[in-house]
Amino acid sequence: MYRIFMIEDDNGILDAVKNRGQKWELQIFGVTNFRNILSEFSKIQPHLVIMDIGLPAFDGYYWCTEIRKISNVPIIFLSSASDNMNMVMAMNMGGDDFVAKPFDLDVLIAKIQALLRRTYDFAGNMTILEHRGAFLNIENSKITYHDKSIELTKNENRILSLLLENKGQIVSRERLMDALWESDCYIDDNTLTVNINRLRKKLEANHLTDFIKTKFGVGYYID
Repeated sequence: MYRIFMIEDDNGILDAVKNRGQKWELQIFGVTNFRNILSEFSKIQPHLVIMDIGLPAFDGYYWCTEIRKISNVPIIFLSSASDNMNMVMAMNMGGDDFVAKPFDLDVLIAKIQALLRRTYDFAGNMTILEHRGAFLNIENSKITYHDKSIELTKNENRILSLLLENKGQIVSRERLMDALWESDCYIDDNTLTVNINRLRKKLEANHLTDFIKTKFGVGYYID
């Protein structure tokens, strides 16, 4: 079932799309906190976003730009502000389609399905992990924090994604080595330490201090 994140403050529209989406096996999620949309985005891991332009706090253009910093997930703008200027601006901000209000539910569902087919027939799902306001995009090996993207090596990406996927739990050194090299027969224990230290320095240089913690003699964790 595809997950759709609908950033819309009109509950009537949200409920109507939810009800129609269920018939097509689309799971629609609404926003609970319009000031914390990125955190909700990372928790939902949506396959597609529907974005209104007029929103509480910050508008849809702002949130589209923020999402584009961490993900290439398809975005459909949904708005009564359907003049050419807004349509062009929505596309320039990173939108993939635009639906004007009022709209036909079947037309919206058709556009959603078409965009999902085009996106996921040729690419796997994007995976975004979040901690302390930092967003790790596993697919492109980048972590974004305070509008700055940090490039990670393949090994750094694997280490960080495994720790974030097991947030609050200690990940043993053996498990990390297995994830990186499939068998610890091909690497000594010191090499993992070197990779961890390089990753920590890279994070600390971008103000993510004490991000990865050590349980001496056991492994590493993020809490």
